[in-house]
Amino acid sequence: MPSSAPEVNPPGCLLTIGELARRAGVTASAVRYYEELGLLPAPARISGQRRYPESAARLVAVILLCSDAGFTLAEQKALLAPRDGTPGRRQLMQRKLAELDEQIARAQAAREAISHGLRCPHQDITQCPHFNAGITARLAGQPLSRSHQQLHRQPFHEKPDRS
Repeated sequence: MPSSAPEVNPPGCLLTIGELARRAGVTASAVRYYEELGLLPAPARISGQRRYPESAARLVAVILLCSDAGFTLAEQKALLAPRDGTPGRRQLMQRKLAELDEQIARAQAAREAISHGLRCPHQDITQCPHFNAGITARLAGQPLSRSHQQLHRQPFHEKPDRS
């Protein structure tokens, strides 16, 4: 009975673009694009077809990992390039870390603002003094993280008793 497992090439064998794409979990067009950008070295050609060393799968995995960490393809090119006058790896990583810290702060502020809205005793959120303080701060040009601080300057007031 034939196996449904993908064909395994002997060690040191060259991969077609389709085999590389399959192993790395990307499309063949992505492999060509990475090559065009210089993230992957130009492959050997056999009868006009691209042939990649097995190590190219690891390079694609590095590209995917860096993308998962938030690096653009242009940043990755600089990050992985030999030191040729481009900003150093450390500088790129420090800048990306600062960007991620900003994104995390914005996401936390958004989460806290939504949680505040869920806890708010006012049926009409526009009647909430805390929400209105946040609106005033936002109109003054403050970002959500800053305007959200306005929401927490005073404790919640209980819903007015309308009996």
